Amino acid sequence: MLKKYLITVIIPLSAHAAIISGSPFDTTDAPLPAYINTHHEKAIYVDPAYHFYGAYNKEGKLIRWGIATTGANDCRGETGNCRTQVGHFRIYSLGNEQCVSSKYPSPTGGAPMPYCMFFAGGQAIHGSDDVQSSNISHGCVRVHVSDAKWLRYHFVEAPNKTNAYHGTPVIIGPYIQ
Repeated sequence: MLKKYLITVIIPLSAHAAIISGSPFDTTDAPLPAYINTHHEKAIYVDPAYHFYGAYNKEGKLIRWGIATTGANDCRGETGNCRTQVGHFRIYSLGNEQCVSSKYPSPTGGAPMPYCMFFAGGQAIHGSDDVQSSNISHGCVRVHVSDAKWLRYHFVEAPNKTNAYHGTPVIIGPYIQ
């Protein structure tokens, strides 16, 4: 059973337009909560409203953060929207730097998704050279390639016997309505 995580993120609207820079390991003044309840396991929180992700350790402390591009309200060439699914998920499959989309670009696929970490159907967190503070993806969570590589090889766990076949939790927060 997937545990529910209580996360309250209050960010002033002016922070949305601010340019944020610095080391992803310097969490001082990060635009995410310093601590969340992770139920004693590592977790990734993605905020589609303000376009950030945070990696939290087993104690619930923010240890790395960065910009995250999530799914678009209006998906070019598709019917409806491409919003990233909101809710609580777990990583179920991992790829390497050669990971590619099986669907995009339509109709044959092949779009690069380096260091992909699948959490909901065909949606994944992956590296990209097109990371923006906006919702423009086809549903995946795009992070900088260096962030995706760090998450993939130094943070995320795939389902295995030692974690009772429960991969790292991924929490996708709400969009702004």
